[in-house]
Amino acid sequence: MDVGQQSASPRTAYTPCAPHIAGCDEVGRGTWAGPVVAAAVILDPRRPLAGLSDSKKLSRKRREILDLLIREHCLAWSLGQASAQEIDEINILQATLLAMQRAVAALTLQPDLVLVDGNRTPELPMPCEAIVGGDATQPAISAASIIAKVYRDRLMQSLAKEHPVYGFDQHFGYGTMQHRLALQRHGPCTEHRRSFSPIRQLIDPILSEGRRETHHFR
Repeated sequence: MDVGQQSASPRTAYTPCAPHIAGCDEVGRGTWAGPVVAAAVILDPRRPLAGLSDSKKLSRKRREILDLLIREHCLAWSLGQASAQEIDEINILQATLLAMQRAVAALTLQPDLVLVDGNRTPELPMPCEAIVGGDATQPAISAASIIAKVYRDRLMQSLAKEHPVYGFDQHFGYGTMQHRLALQRHGPCTEHRRSFSPIRQLIDPILSEGRRETHHFR
């Protein structure tokens, strides 16, 4: 399995003629550091879950509770991600679509239809529909947003142990003042998206100063 993918084994569906509808959503698109992560979820219509909503509107505790319930009750779930390096190479939009492709491909139960939050769809071998605001209106997309958010938050907490000076466990890679000050003091690490304008603006003076010092000592 690709390192950018994770999945769980499917449950047996009781209505083979009923379509399997997967929800797909991403998290981390606007952060300065870390991967963009997508999740895909096929909910079990026999086991509806109450309280599903856009992950951003839920408390961390509620997200973690729902994350466990979704994984336990759904027919299938999976994760896909694109690294900071991939984001720099192909841009954030294409990396987001790539993460979604990886998530859907990792599903152990192939969906008949994929619902994606937003206004762009990845290229998939099955029908796919984009729904603006779908993370708040479509339970399968809401479930995907929750799984993706919980996974990525935990990943950033793990990365904080490898790169403790940036405070990834507090801002999860988003562009806070704490993050900006850490970048100004320490420069970027391998998890930073160097193609993003805020990072480039911070890097350029550092590189320019390095070039001046190199020229001075020649």
